[in-house]
Amino acid sequence: MKHTGYVVFGHGSTVESANDAVRAMAAELARRGGYEAVETAFLEAGQPDLRGAVEILAGCGIQHVIVIPYFLTLGMHLKRDLPRLVEALRAAHPGMEIQVTAPLDGHPALIDALVGRAREAAEGTPGASETD
Repeated sequence: MKHTGYVVFGHGSTVESANDAVRAMAAELARRGGYEAVETAFLEAGQPDLRGAVEILAGCGIQHVIVIPYFLTLGMHLKRDLPRLVEALRAAHPGMEIQVTAPLDGHPALIDALVGRAREAAEGTPGASETD
């Protein structure tokens, strides 16, 4: 049976707290999913990049990597950049299977998140932000 690792792949930001939020989501994925091998990777302005995260997993003997884009929609980064990165990684790790999931767009839980934010704002509860 293949040992599977997961990479939560975010855009990355020069605002480190934004990167930390993605790392926190990856940690929660590991906790809730019971996954032992979960890494975070960033396209830009964050460490590690996707290659670095896959290298970490490969060093742990991972043979199957599932990349989960932490992006809302299938924009240019996921249509152009991510496939190029994955192709290079497959060439560098010929025995490793690398799978990429769909972005978050279309997942049923997103409408729950939108409804929650709308209610928070309408009720003036602490989760509502007026700074963005």
